[in-house]
Amino acid sequence: MALVFSKFLTADDIENGLSVPGCSLGPLPFQEGQSMNMHVHDGNGHEWIFSCTIKRNESMGHFLSVGWNKFVRERDLRVDDKVTIHEEAMKNQAMGTWIKVEVKRKIRLFGEDVWADV
Repeated sequence: MALVFSKFLTADDIENGLSVPGCSLGPLPFQEGQSMNMHVHDGNGHEWIFSCTIKRNESMGHFLSVGWNKFVRERDLRVDDKVTIHEEAMKNQAMGTWIKVEVKRKIRLFGEDVWADV
């Protein structure tokens, strides 16, 4: 499994779409303003389709804006949840890789902090 990106969610990520810095993705395959769909799978194997647009601003440079409102609502994501996106080879190597999304939330259990799947 190869880590692609990981971050703690901000209110902006939840309300306006996940912002993924271009530098964490390597060279982006499209020009600013172009869109594409990213097919990702959660831990249950459910496929989600995230609409992605390449944008640019002064503080981040190029970044990928990920439209994932349905995923946010259905998983009840919150500020400070940790999202991780990684690639995983398919069982049949000729088929390529899966893009997997994982979300964890810190909970307090018996006086200890534990990261649980969301």
